[in-house]
Amino acid sequence: MKFTILLPVLLFFSAISLAQLKKAPAYPLITHDPYFSIWSFSDELASGSTKHWTGADQPLTGYIWIDSSCYRFMGKGFKEKEDAFSGKMVENKLSPIAIAQQKSVTVTATRTSYTFTCGAVDLQLQFTSPLLLNNWLVLTRPVSYITVTLQSNDGREHEAQVYISVSTNACVNKPDQEVEAKRYASAEGLPVLKAGTLQQPVLQKKGDDLRIDWGFLYVSAPKGANTRLGIATDTSVIPGFIKAPASITGKQLVLGATFPIIKTNAKAQEQFIMVGYDDLYSVQYFNQDLPPVWKAEGRTIEKELARAAADYKSIMQQCAAFDQKLYADAKKAGGEKYAQLCVAAYRQSIAAHKIVKDPKGELLFLSKENFSNGSINTVDVTYPSAPLFLLYNPELLKGMLNGIFYYTESGRFTKPFAAHDLGTYPIANGQTYGEDMPVEESGNMIILTAAIAKAEGNANYAKKHWKALTTWAEYLSEEGFDPANQLCTDDFAGHLARNTNLSVKAIVALRCYAMLAEMLNESWPATMYASRSRQMATKWQIMAEDGDHFALTFSDKNTWSQKYNLAWDKLLGLHLFPADVYEKEIRYYLTKQNTFGLPLDSRKTYTKSDWILWTATLASTQADFEALINPVYVYLTETPTRVPLSDWHETTNGKQVGFQARSVVGGYFMKMLVDKWK
Repeated sequence: MKFTILLPVLLFFSAISLAQLKKAPAYPLITHDPYFSIWSFSDELASGSTKHWTGADQPLTGYIWIDSSCYRFMGKGFKEKEDAFSGKMVENKLSPIAIAQQKSVTVTATRTSYTFTCGAVDLQLQFTSPLLLNNWLVLTRPVSYITVTLQSNDGREHEAQVYISVSTNACVNKPDQEVEAKRYASAEGLPVLKAGTLQQPVLQKKGDDLRIDWGFLYVSAPKGANTRLGIATDTSVIPGFIKAPASITGKQLVLGATFPIIKTNAKAQEQFIMVGYDDLYSVQYFNQDLPPVWKAEGRTIEKELARAAADYKSIMQQCAAFDQKLYADAKKAGGEKYAQLCVAAYRQSIAAHKIVKDPKGELLFLSKENFSNGSINTVDVTYPSAPLFLLYNPELLKGMLNGIFYYTESGRFTKPFAAHDLGTYPIANGQTYGEDMPVEESGNMIILTAAIAKAEGNANYAKKHWKALTTWAEYLSEEGFDPANQLCTDDFAGHLARNTNLSVKAIVALRCYAMLAEMLNESWPATMYASRSRQMATKWQIMAEDGDHFALTFSDKNTWSQKYNLAWDKLLGLHLFPADVYEKEIRYYLTKQNTFGLPLDSRKTYTKSDWILWTATLASTQADFEALINPVYVYLTETPTRVPLSDWHETTNGKQVGFQARSVVGGYFMKMLVDKWK
């Protein structure tokens, strides 16, 4: 076999790794969408099973043979078989199975890399989900890489061989579901393992705590790599290299890849496999089943695997360059700790969505409310996540808004304000949330449409949806300034009448509508709504005044809240509120912080970390910005709750309150966006 030596890339990774994220609540391994999402929930990769973001076991396991010794470096292993096999090894005067010594873990935007010492050989294990927002074909390809790089650490040559397995739990909702696994060679000449449930209940379930049980999981290796692929059951797998028939039916099967033996030396030698998923149909959209976007564009999974293999070196270089630039840009905008927060948020935010096209070919980028209520395409989840996508690919933000616009414009949603959602994931046939959020969602849609216009330098997208935007602006003009007792995005905190932060959203949204009207040469609404929003902003400062800060509601003094909606006034240069309003709030917030962050408001000590990152952008100095975000970094690196990053946590002890693996952490990129749009 020819081993690809990517030493420049490896050295490049090593050079930047010292500055990247070393500690996270959970570590992203394979991250593509709400169903194809595997994480390590512990710092040591060999200390437990890898899991779906919901916490269900989806085991990835790895062993390495070095001369006469065997080490486990990934997964909890199969204890009974390990013990029995170790006994046989001892009988033959060989070393029993050992746990590899993990030396480090490093997370960058698109990669998670572990280093291990396995006796005389060092092993680097890298998971790459190349979610490159600047490369459409790679972003939409449902394929991740698992790369192993081996190098002797004692100056001698050693025989080494790596085995990695992927559990078919990744293609079932419950582990007792029966699956069929097959081994074959693709038309492109790649060895392939394919597994899926026997029943294939396509789009038959909707809800939150669910895993996919239709479509097919794939494990593949590059053509000519001499990597052997095989199938076995959990009970039959031992550390070693499986020989199995071409197909097996059963439960909790294992798709295994055995790399060729290599002679390790001082040069780093690299091998990789690919893990992919073809979900056949991804979502149901107004009673029509939609395939994933790559399939809609005429690509096949076998061709995607072949292209992923052929482009491996190029994609690794693109990922390294993208990761370094993202980190450097984030550090410049907000400092080292801010950059690490952005790294932690990047893959999670993207992978909480599914990319499809509607029947007319229009892009849909549909979020799932992970462990909040399972809704699909929730507007007040789109809103906080928007900064990431405005920064790197505004077309994806349009993909979040398109379905909501269609829902109103088709006549399916007839209320004079914007809908909350399109259904319960993965069924998008219309709103299923029990209560509307009229001011919240209407404000969100108008503000984000204006943000797209800012990003693109024109209001063409707004023009396409002008009637709906006008209806929502009229509603906000009547109901937005002093909101009734209604829900906002922070609905977990309960209803709140006369919400001053929600009022800010309505005021900003009306000025955004005026901005769009100006860009479209609609002079009358531009003048009217600009004037009205300025009048509202002046009145707001008087009514919300509470001494050294502004109150939570217009009617309750001696209260306070984060006025994170002011971020758009600053970001879009609307000049509705004077700088001293920002400064007054920031000065007050700095007196209210706890160890793990600034509480959401005066009612509770819990917080939403995405809103803290928005609130911090109101600071006029870098020192104040860092003072507000540093406790969030403490939360990121010290929370006792080991799950994919939760955006709702307790500021006194750092524990998760609810939610995890949600897209809203894309809001962490707000400071980068502010700096870009200065």
